[in-house]
Amino acid sequence: MKSGFPMQRCLASLALLWILAACGQKIAVTMQPATAMPSQPAPPTQTPNMIPVLTRIILPTPTIFIYTVVADDTMISIAERNGVLLEALLAANPGISPTVLSVGTKLVIPAGEKVPAETTPTAIPLPLRQAYCWPETSGGLWCFALVQNDYADTLENLSAQFALLDSNGRELANQVAYGLLDILPPDAAMPLAAHFPPPVQVGASAIVQVLTANRILPGDARYLPVSLDNTLVSVEASGRSAVLTGRVLLTGTGTANTLWVLATAFDAAGNVVGVRRWESGTALSADAPASFDFQVSSLGPGITRVEFLAEARP
Repeated sequence: MKSGFPMQRCLASLALLWILAACGQKIAVTMQPATAMPSQPAPPTQTPNMIPVLTRIILPTPTIFIYTVVADDTMISIAERNGVLLEALLAANPGISPTVLSVGTKLVIPAGEKVPAETTPTAIPLPLRQAYCWPETSGGLWCFALVQNDYADTLENLSAQFALLDSNGRELANQVAYGLLDILPPDAAMPLAAHFPPPVQVGASAIVQVLTANRILPGDARYLPVSLDNTLVSVEASGRSAVLTGRVLLTGTGTANTLWVLATAFDAAGNVVGVRRWESGTALSADAPASFDFQVSSLGPGITRVEFLAEARP
């Protein structure tokens, strides 16, 4: 469930609220300075070298999807189950230790030569509404890719790969980013975030490639319908953070034992500048709404509006 609310000037000392609006198209961009502690007013800093980022977006590969590790899984059993070579699976997940697999770990499954033993949803092309990176004063870099669901069905298993390139186009580093929610409803957008620790080479550029986006199969009962109510966004005077409050309502039957609310902050130009996920500590039912109260901070310019998404699971 998504939601957004208008900005109002109440008093000179109060924060601003903005109406949810569509972002402008922005793919090739230039970085802006950001602070390492976005919740505080930005300290004066020297103007950094302007680095062009996210100058190239690559379409997803339909045969790649994400697998979530369950108990007793091994890299060999996962490779056999999904019809891929063990070497290919290891190469697609360079940051994963094959001897220590934790339950819940997400693995990129590359293309195989045979059909997997398990039926898996087909990956589909997913458009990017925007892609933007913000440098930290520490020398690190945060990158966001805002994926847009233009389909009539809910999507899951969203992922994208960010890569940093030097001036000759050679790869310096890469990160796979996953959605902070498991699902993305129709006509909604969600950012995928990747962090590159310092130092990031001056003059580097970045590209982003959507890896996975799967339609939820008909009859899937893993998610419960929810709506947002009484949502309020109070932006601090500096614009660097916002306090978010509201309620989540279960609109169907059953009880949700997992409940998430995702807040995405935007600047005046429509760029993603911050994201945060809130998780409920109590169960949600139709007769017991859940209230949330948390804060989101900006990695760049001041926050002017916030978009919301919610997800509930039994």
